[in-house]
Amino acid sequence: MATIGFIGLGNMGGPMAVNLLKAGHKVFGLDLSTEAKERLSAEGGVAVDSVAEAVASADVVVSMLPAGAHVLKVYCGEDGVLAHVRPGALLIDSSTIDVDSARQVAAAAVEAGMRMVDAPVSGGVAGAAGGTLTFMVGGPDDAYEAALPYLEIMGKTIVHAGGAGTGQAAKICNNMLLGISMIGVSEAFVLAERLGLDHQKLYDISSTASGQCWSLTSYCPVPGPVETSPANRDYQPGFAAAMMLKDLKLAQEAAHSSGASTPLGAEAAALYNMFCNAGEAGTDFSGIIRFLRGKQEA
Repeated sequence: MATIGFIGLGNMGGPMAVNLLKAGHKVFGLDLSTEAKERLSAEGGVAVDSVAEAVASADVVVSMLPAGAHVLKVYCGEDGVLAHVRPGALLIDSSTIDVDSARQVAAAAVEAGMRMVDAPVSGGVAGAAGGTLTFMVGGPDDAYEAALPYLEIMGKTIVHAGGAGTGQAAKICNNMLLGISMIGVSEAFVLAERLGLDHQKLYDISSTASGQCWSLTSYCPVPGPVETSPANRDYQPGFAAAMMLKDLKLAQEAAHSSGASTPLGAEAAALYNMFCNAGEAGTDFSGIIRFLRGKQEA
């Protein structure tokens, strides 16, 4: 069994670390939150107070951090991972960050003699707890193969997207599509309401016709048609609007830096920005339908 340094024990990272513990690995966990570290300790992990303590004896380092700036600091800072991890260690960053930062950290890791993959996830807190996450992995073949046994403990679907940074690219492209499609589905239901068409009738038709998509059939933004949808529990997240906005902004940054045209992605980012600024940042992203109803009433 491996010794793993896990940095970032929040809503996603904490359950992921616990799954590694349950598989028999030794986990040294670091987080700014005392409670997060206590939860890891209660599961048999070792809570530590510095990056050096987390990674000094690690065969594998896993990180789950908020943004590219945090990843750069944790890995490349004066007292960061690369300054303390032993040569040859495997590095797995599961944060969702900008592609440029992911590639910068990967290049620094390779220069320091480490193998590294960017491996952002999809599946939310429930997927993290259940070990059913989807990992989108970027990095060299040898690093991917080395990471696979650990990713398979934490996830159900693991896809090698390509070289360094392509895991992040896949994540932001997918979530841009998700944000756009949720707005489209929500607009269809808002229009149906105005035209006197029943929610269930629209669902029954569109779910078996050309309008069918995941945002409709798995995450329907109105109560009733899909029992497990957040719409049936007052839009408690699943996947909060603030997290969707973060990913849409990352997609727009990537579009601008690469010269890609993403007008619908830009509009989706603008709408989710207004939704979050209206006090709905903690609402499930499918709750955007309530905002769209309000815009039509205004």
